[in-house]
Amino acid sequence: MNKSKNIVWSDGYIGTDQFEKRNGHKSGVLWFTGYSGAGKSTLATALQHYLFDKGCQVMVLDGDNVRHGLNNDLGFNEADRKENIRRVSEVASLFQQAGFLVLTAFISPYRRDRDQARKIVEPATFCEVFVNADINTCIKRDPKGLYQKALNKEIEHFTGISDPYEEPLNPEITVNTTEQSLEESLDVIVNYLMEKEII
Repeated sequence: MNKSKNIVWSDGYIGTDQFEKRNGHKSGVLWFTGYSGAGKSTLATALQHYLFDKGCQVMVLDGDNVRHGLNNDLGFNEADRKENIRRVSEVASLFQQAGFLVLTAFISPYRRDRDQARKIVEPATFCEVFVNADINTCIKRDPKGLYQKALNKEIEHFTGISDPYEEPLNPEITVNTTEQSLEESLDVIVNYLMEKEII
């Protein structure tokens, strides 16, 4: 991909700090990562409802939804996964700069891609949320029937079956959806946001 050299970054007239002051909360990106079926989207949606009810500016970027539009030209091999996460990181960064709390729900199996997302977004506003559910639990849940297809070799490059998942080494938040209820997991995240005075 050839990047044009004839482009200049245009700063907005309103700074992130001004958006945050008006919104009454800090901006940031909560990056939910974990196996398919771990509960990333469910948890992100529950948090979205909670924050919306509190009057926060909040946006969810969901893996499947993004692949219907912005990233519908990408597959699931390693290179395409990397590009998928790069694009999402850039979008998340734009929303963060506009004062939003952005909740991203992506398997994002490779540490280097999540580290790159942190750099793109702005490390100080990035929060990695490890939605920890062991692979056997996710296979039993199999909400979309994808694990069975992967086990039957109907799907290639499936995380946890034919492709690896690299667990976060130092996530800001860890929830264990094998052992915790949705409400308990949500409480862990909300408590973190309050302790850090983000909300």
